[in-house]
Amino acid sequence: MKAEIITIGDELLIGQVIDTNSAWIAEQLNLVGIQVHQITSISDNRAHILIALGEAAQRVEVVLITGGLGPTKDDITKNTLCEYFNTELVFHQPSFDNVKKIFGLRGFRVTELNRKQAEVPANCTPLSNINGTAPGMWFENNGVIFVSMPGVPFEMKPMVTNEVLPMLVQKTDSNCIIHKTILTHGVGESFLAKTIESWETELPANIKLAYLPQPGIVRLRLTAFGSDNDELDIELDNQVEQLKKIIPELIFGFDDETLEMVVGRLLKERKLLIATAESCTGGYIAHLITSIPGSSDYFMGATVSYANKVKVIELEVEANDIEVCGAVSEVVVSQMALGARQKFGTDFALAVSGIAGPGGGTREKPVGTTWIALATPDKVITKKFLFGEHRGRNIRKAALAALNMLRLELLRMSAKDYLVLHK
Repeated sequence: MKAEIITIGDELLIGQVIDTNSAWIAEQLNLVGIQVHQITSISDNRAHILIALGEAAQRVEVVLITGGLGPTKDDITKNTLCEYFNTELVFHQPSFDNVKKIFGLRGFRVTELNRKQAEVPANCTPLSNINGTAPGMWFENNGVIFVSMPGVPFEMKPMVTNEVLPMLVQKTDSNCIIHKTILTHGVGESFLAKTIESWETELPANIKLAYLPQPGIVRLRLTAFGSDNDELDIELDNQVEQLKKIIPELIFGFDDETLEMVVGRLLKERKLLIATAESCTGGYIAHLITSIPGSSDYFMGATVSYANKVKVIELEVEANDIEVCGAVSEVVVSQMALGARQKFGTDFALAVSGIAGPGGGTREKPVGTTWIALATPDKVITKKFLFGEHRGRNIRKAALAALNMLRLELLRMSAKDYLVLHK
């Protein structure tokens, strides 16, 4: 069974309000095996709403609508639904009782305008709104289910959970839909696609793969369709195990995990400490690490050595090396990492120095040039990156690349290495 979500409101189209309803509703529908075919945002315009309803009815079996159910003149959804279904508004006493109850709890007087919120199209099944005054409305017409709900998430979500989903489940015999997201770092989307091409080609017909790139990370989302939830889980797990054999070092986590979460867990399990020395990232790596609850167990501190003077004073970088090689160089970033490890007394230290942009680049060192160093107990690992020209993305990519260098080194370490560190 396929569904379409229609969000109504001029505020959505001018960027004043971000549509979070659609993402949440789509997730809930997937959980009960209903696939979202299309999401549409339209204006508070009668003709526009009528056209959208008619087109949706040709595409899907379920149409979920949010917005435009308030008491003011610009809330036209209810009247437009009456026109679409060739019916009229009637007074619904249970809905009015709910209005009076809510207003009574807030100490407000019910006006004639508020009373109108208890009017619903004659051919709908009203849905209760436990957090607001506008009832939802359920229609069935020519084999298509239409559900109209308030646009306020606080009101819409319990209506979906308590009423809409249970009613939809009763009306459908939908298959299960399960998602599994594999998180990768280290290569771009096109290179990754080429690397896993044979695996992707051999995926069963009921499993689809989507590439979801973002700065520094490519998420691979597997979606499985079927009639048995447990069988789909096993099938997805098998596919993930196959993928791990193809790109073992590129996969850092799954589903809602973050790189900083994974690195933090590894550090905590091994009882190891980390510090950072940051130039172009301006403390962003430290921010990511400390965004994880419990990070005080493994993160000691950071030096944001944005100025060269600070690199020399706080991290004991040789001033002559900065003069000869430049702040964005292997020799300087190595000294930054060693200096941070010494300063904070940690097992590891990450250091980053680069040209974030948009200015400051040269022919030899264009914008996006970044050196990252990881000081370990017995060596310094360095790597040069060329990220691009966008400042924000460069900072994000540099921070993730640094965390991934640490992750890979932690995974390479043997149990013997841990024992040596803890002597």
